[in-house]
Amino acid sequence: MTQRPYVIDEMISAKAIAARVEALAQEIHAHFADTDKLVVVGLLRGSFVFIADLVRELHLPVEVDFLEASSYGNATESSREVRIFKDLRGEIEGRDVLVVEDIIDTGHTLKHVLHLLGGRNPHRLKVCALLDKPSRREVPVKADWVGFEIPDEFVVGYGIDYAQHNRNLPFIGKVRFTE
Repeated sequence: MTQRPYVIDEMISAKAIAARVEALAQEIHAHFADTDKLVVVGLLRGSFVFIADLVRELHLPVEVDFLEASSYGNATESSREVRIFKDLRGEIEGRDVLVVEDIIDTGHTLKHVLHLLGGRNPHRLKVCALLDKPSRREVPVKADWVGFEIPDEFVVGYGIDYAQHNRNLPFIGKVRFTE
């Protein structure tokens, strides 16, 4: 796939992200304060930077696991067909689970993941998303905690990519195609 030429305009600064991650961790900690261990499930690949920062701010006993699901591939639009590429290594039955998502767009991926994990009978199943685009929602799904609500823009950075590029940016940037 050949990428169209583009530039990236900063949308959310690294400083704003860090402050919001700290606040989210405090809210999540308050909700799960009684847990003996919180299983934090990162949805790969876009959430890996966010989950690393978030778990460092959580002052709870945590276990980290990952699930890789995608409905995008290298495209800028969701195919709406969710594929699971990597499943959890551990069991979640009877456990407190926090799914960490980079961005909720159409909702298809998150709905699929919640259905999959919910069928494994966790004690509590909650969702934290760094970014939410409610204007793009096609299926009813909602995060319990959201870092930032954003408009319908294609974004990269802080773990989020465009065809495997720009994950290493410390900020969230809007992709602006130049042709």
